[in-house]
Amino acid sequence: SVVIQECYVQNTAREYAKLYAAEAEPLEGFGEVPEIIPIFLIHRPANNIPYATVEEELVGEFVKYSVKDGKEVNFLRRDSEAGQKCCTFQHWVYEKTNGNLLVTDLQGVGMKLTDVGIATLAKGYKGFKGNCSFSFIEQFRALHQCNEYCEMLGLKSLRATHQKQRKATSTKSKTLPNSSAVKKMVPKKAREPRDFISSEH
Repeated sequence: SVVIQECYVQNTAREYAKLYAAEAEPLEGFGEVPEIIPIFLIHRPANNIPYATVEEELVGEFVKYSVKDGKEVNFLRRDSEAGQKCCTFQHWVYEKTNGNLLVTDLQGVGMKLTDVGIATLAKGYKGFKGNCSFSFIEQFRALHQCNEYCEMLGLKSLRATHQKQRKATSTKSKTLPNSSAVKKMVPKKAREPRDFISSEH
């Protein structure tokens, strides 16, 4: 059921957000951390639609902090504290799961988020089935720009690793004196065929 999947996705993302908060909150100057609100599944046997979800109502300006297609530039994401901390949260989850999982569609009012999605690189990463296409991960890797909160958490820049991989593949034709060093820079996973998933939302 779509409704059950929605609950599962949001509450899984919420667990990651709690771990992120536990790491970020004690840091000096980090301040408030975004929270993914819980979503509850209710069963209404007498109703035409037997399953529904219930969550806290968010009052205020609803903002999308992460973009699905990457073409749209969301200034609130770049300029607001909540937006920057959402991008850092995405980067933190990406690094924690070795690039296998990304929380997407971060949106909500201020620091309270809801209706999030999850993209996974491989089918059933840790038994988890995402509800977004793996291309979101590729996009995030290409578009993410680290901010001060990424630096506070000591996250590695994705630009550097992205460029290193590109350089390593583009220099195949030439034999470099330090080609073995170049090979080491490319994570092993990048060369294995990946099991991609595409899923309907």
